[in-house]
Amino acid sequence: MALLWFDPNSPVLSNWQVFAQDFLSKFGVFDTVAEAKGNLFNLQMCNDKRFTTFTIHFEKEAYETDWNYNALWFALCCTLPQHIKDIFCFTPKQLSYNSYKASITQINQWNSNRQIGAAASNQTTGDVLPPNSAAQLLLG
Repeated sequence: MALLWFDPNSPVLSNWQVFAQDFLSKFGVFDTVAEAKGNLFNLQMCNDKRFTTFTIHFEKEAYETDWNYNALWFALCCTLPQHIKDIFCFTPKQLSYNSYKASITQINQWNSNRQIGAAASNQTTGDVLPPNSAAQLLLG
């Protein structure tokens, strides 16, 4: 019966990505922990994305890894945009993973509110927004 389905011209036999997609669709993921770890290392928070939205995706993958808080702390730090990392250079060191997440949320919310306010004032004056840097965010 299987010989009736065999097609020697099938792209599954000549293209690795097509084969892998077809295999995954039929059998599923073999190692969900390894996939979650890979997904964590490939996550990257965009500059315009809210941290509260991003952390949902991060925590979903983190739950699958069974990592301790130190490993999650490191992985989270690697996913942050540079402007948030720059601000952390000037803040007190956070002692726990949850306090680190709370600080990121505050920084991200403050930065978003600042950008919204700057955009609103620039619409009335016609000015161009200055580039975002950690010094401008802290001194502003």
